Amino acid sequence: MQPIIGPMTESDVEAVARLRIAAFFEGSARTLDEDAAGLRELLNGDGFETALVARIGDAPVGTCLLVRHELEPAHKLTPWLAGLVVDRDHRGRGIGRALVAAIEAHAASTGVEKLYLYTWEARDFYAGIGWAVVESFEQDGYPMLLMSRELIGKH
Repeated sequence: MQPIIGPMTESDVEAVARLRIAAFFEGSARTLDEDAAGLRELLNGDGFETALVARIGDAPVGTCLLVRHELEPAHKLTPWLAGLVVDRDHRGRGIGRALVAAIEAHAASTGVEKLYLYTWEARDFYAGIGWAVVESFEQDGYPMLLMSRELIGKH
């Protein structure tokens, strides 16, 4: 079954926060309630920042964000593709690519010409779908890449 990608709704928030905590914040001080509160801020924002969700039936199986500011930024750039995660049981089916494409399309539709992201572990994934390495650096003692994607004429 192919997922449907659309805007996150209030009924998605808890499941999306669980996906995000497992992927990004395991072992950190960030709680499920804190992450859910941040997601709700996106829901109540101005519509530029967004959280998209890939659903199979009613179940969220992946998410990706467009945000103005990334957590603890090492660069004064904006906007950011952030928080791409696909449930382990649904990886390898193109859901991540579809979520990234949907965020790129949303950003381009609002006039964004260039989008940024931070990654290390997913660098090959992003390079494979057209993102370019801008710079490698260390953050909190770990290697990190700043990557970008030109959106002009892409969507």
